[in-house]
Amino acid sequence: MRTGAQETLNTGKHTISLIWTPAVGDPRGALILAHGAGANMNHPSMEGLAGVLSSRGLHVLRFNFPYTEEGRKRPDSPATLIRTWLDVWEWSARHPRTRALPVLAGGRSMGGRMASMIAADHPEEFTPAGLVFFAYPLHPRGRTDRPRVEHLRRIMIPMLFLSGTRDSMAVVDLMDREIQGLGMSVRLIWLDGADHGFHVLKRSGRTDDDIIGESADRLQEWFDGVLKTQGQPGG
Repeated sequence: MRTGAQETLNTGKHTISLIWTPAVGDPRGALILAHGAGANMNHPSMEGLAGVLSSRGLHVLRFNFPYTEEGRKRPDSPATLIRTWLDVWEWSARHPRTRALPVLAGGRSMGGRMASMIAADHPEEFTPAGLVFFAYPLHPRGRTDRPRVEHLRRIMIPMLFLSGTRDSMAVVDLMDREIQGLGMSVRLIWLDGADHGFHVLKRSGRTDDDIIGESADRLQEWFDGVLKTQGQPGG
């Protein structure tokens, strides 16, 4: 996997690291990819996902939230997470790699949820071509009575949800009902046998790499549709 040089960005009282995985061949677009609560940008799952997506023609930018940059386990406050996301978005918008390209935003679990909150509450500052959620945490574990969906109804850009059928934070029936009701610009794709970490059981006959590959394939198909709808080249 090709990676660019690690860079740093000052955001509020913190300095965070960022790294590009450049597209293989001519780039079709870019994805700003945020990590989940229990990982950082260099977690093997994040590196693997970035590598596969780059082979599909996307520049991928990963970044750390302040708490992982500083070696802390407890996530930052929502305000800090959102401020960091917005600072990364503004920084990436000025980067030569994103010039004249459609840019997606999203992430794993918490990182993706923070992107959705920004899209709902800061639509003038945060303007991706679409949002991509890898294992969106629809509800806390064991708390299906607390779906995190209200803000999603205010988002006006295309959204793609990639979720595993064994995800304990996205019960299938509830996820189907809540996400499918958001409108025509939203797509939910189920990854058979995957859990919240996109892991599969050995007896399933599939591998974790299969899940990552399937995610990338489905994202590519969805992205083609987004480009056509928006009248942008590359679809």
